[in-house]
Amino acid sequence: MQPEVKNDILQIPAKLYRIGELVSYTPFSRQTIHNYTIMGLIREAKWTDGGHRLYDESVFERLSKIMQLKKTKTLSEIRRILGKE
Repeated sequence: MQPEVKNDILQIPAKLYRIGELVSYTPFSRQTIHNYTIMGLIREAKWTDGGHRLYDESVFERLSKIMQLKKTKTLSEIRRILGKE
């Protein structure tokens, strides 16, 4: 794969993460990540040709917010709060 160059500047593709990588970098289980995706709390950025979800780096900020909100809110409340963002 050749790097993309625009105006003599290398365009580095954003890193995409599979669910297993999210599990290894966060305290959440694979099932929790899957459930949060189904509920709309987090969103996949892309899908692989094989049908695997890929998440961009923004998912870590979103998961951090969910962790903070879970201390005092239900998942329904969290979904409503995050839906307004």
